[in-house]
Amino acid sequence: MSLRDRLGATTQGFPTPGEALSDPSGAPTRAYQETKARIHQVLLGRLDLEAMESLSAESLKEELRQMVERLLVEENLVLNAGERRNLVRDIQYEMLGFGPLEPLLADPTVSDILVNTYKQVYVERRGRLEMTDITFTDDDHLMKIIDKIVSRVGRRIDESSPMVDARLPDGSRVNAIIPPLAIDGPILSIRRFATVPLQISNLIEFKSLSNEMAQFIGALSQAKINILISGGTGSGKTTLLNILSSFIGVTERIVTIEDAAELQLQQPHVVRLETRPPNIEGRGEVAQRALVRNALRMRPDRIILGETRGAEALDMLQAMNTGHEGSMTTVHANTARDALARLESMIAMAGVDLPAKAARAQVASAIGVIIQANRMSDGTRKLTSIQEITGMEGDTVTLQEIFVFKQTGVGATGAVEGHFTATGVRPRCWERLSTRGVELPQSLFAPLRREV
Repeated sequence: MSLRDRLGATTQGFPTPGEALSDPSGAPTRAYQETKARIHQVLLGRLDLEAMESLSAESLKEELRQMVERLLVEENLVLNAGERRNLVRDIQYEMLGFGPLEPLLADPTVSDILVNTYKQVYVERRGRLEMTDITFTDDDHLMKIIDKIVSRVGRRIDESSPMVDARLPDGSRVNAIIPPLAIDGPILSIRRFATVPLQISNLIEFKSLSNEMAQFIGALSQAKINILISGGTGSGKTTLLNILSSFIGVTERIVTIEDAAELQLQQPHVVRLETRPPNIEGRGEVAQRALVRNALRMRPDRIILGETRGAEALDMLQAMNTGHEGSMTTVHANTARDALARLESMIAMAGVDLPAKAARAQVASAIGVIIQANRMSDGTRKLTSIQEITGMEGDTVTLQEIFVFKQTGVGATGAVEGHFTATGVRPRCWERLSTRGVELPQSLFAPLRREV
């Protein structure tokens, strides 16, 4: 029986003789999309799924290539060499990966993938958004890819639960939202992470901070100073958290807590915890606060909380105050002062009748340094401020700025111009760094300009 017979004795979905499968720009036409979908369906019927599991990835790719070639010969479909290669490649992507997203996931220059329904895919490269010529066949095609992604990490997405946070096998962060909440169709956002984690030297090379700032924040991590990283969406908070964790000694036991596991710690003694959403009956949810409390019973040397966004703030601060020095977390805020206000409001979410002054005292005694990260107008990320919490004056938490990035303008190409500089203030924790065996010269804090 021919392929057309299997599909109901119809030529629907196959190009008519002479019909082009790509337009002059090289983008696939509707005929190409339909042909690929039909061949995909037939392959699903022919494949022995149990036999597939015993094959290596390369053997399976070769087997799929041969099957697609045979189907093309059976149907006498006239394709040029480029179209044939593209069809084989795209079928392999559909069967073994994430369909049209695979070329983008393989591109190291892509930092974000933003799918705005099946018709439109944007990517971010070097801090700038640009539209691609990649599309999905229809909403159902996009939904299949979303289902494949979320099911691999034990999550689900449907009309009763139309939002989901998940991750890819490489740790990249995934968010999806579907109708009825997304009016025009399924929306998928992927935040990429480097296959090889970035080092502090990379941030210096990217001019995200100065060499002096790098030495200082590395020393803070080594000396077990509690750190809060503040910044907006896409400002590099998680990347910085990863880099700071690289200064932690290999003898320490680290417990990480995240909504979707994405930290890439390199130490040998790391315990990774991840929250769990409610099931279809609305039960079984495990929130960050429960994991923070449980982590305290796991004998951690340090706790790293991927992001503080709710009532777990109180438990995290108490952990920092009760012997878990060197712990770190991030918070969404535009300035260090805003970060303190957000922490105070999140403490109130814990349902504890704690006076405002007492809440601020908890923050002031728990956190040593606030690092502010910002995404600049040209798409670059920079550490714009490093501030030390020095205590309380009356009802106010007092801060002193140690390093700062001062923007002086914008160049002709749109690039941000400015310089990093120390403020000339020697931090109070300098002596503590010395007692922990981390030596920094006082000249590090001299107000020298570092142009970018």
